[in-house]
Amino acid sequence: MNTRTLHYFSGVLIILFVGFHLINHTYSLAGAAAHIGLMNTLRLVYRHPVAEAVLLGAVALQVVSGLLLVSRFRRQVETGFDKLQLWTGLYLAFFLLIHLSAVLVGRHILNLDTNFYFGVAGLNSFPVNLFFVPYYGLAIAAFVGHIAAIHSRKMKHSVLGLTPHEQASILLALGVLLTISILYGLTNGFHGVRIPDAYKVLTKLPL
Repeated sequence: MNTRTLHYFSGVLIILFVGFHLINHTYSLAGAAAHIGLMNTLRLVYRHPVAEAVLLGAVALQVVSGLLLVSRFRRQVETGFDKLQLWTGLYLAFFLLIHLSAVLVGRHILNLDTNFYFGVAGLNSFPVNLFFVPYYGLAIAAFVGHIAAIHSRKMKHSVLGLTPHEQASILLALGVLLTISILYGLTNGFHGVRIPDAYKVLTKLPL
């Protein structure tokens, strides 16, 4: 199995997980309880030891294979969407490594439930939110942007009169809206979320 194939199949698994993860985050628009309720349901699947091992393995494969592909094809980047795919891929590799490490530290070292409050602690605490808002916002936008860039290259047909390039541009716009919506929910409509004392340690760590 070559590097591209490994990158593709690990990417499909990650897209499935991240897709449900982002849906979970949109539930924050209905409040912390709704977010935690859906998360507890989803955890029945992705917290299963086998599923978790497969997911962590997929992330490792995605990052390693992605970096190999970047080193091999970076000189062949030509279009704007090619550049978008390259840079969003690099940012996602950085984000996945940092974010998963933070979650594992939170669970196994800090002994925290890595729930809604684990995710929003940094977003709702000054001055660390100056880091966390762009950190999370760029991750969501990069995820959608990476998919949009791939779509622009792989899609060969127009849909409803829209060219593949136009379709990808719409995906990018939807990604921006999704990013703003999720940040709106995770910050209680930009009014801030009250962080429980147990999670305040996270406002002092660059997780």
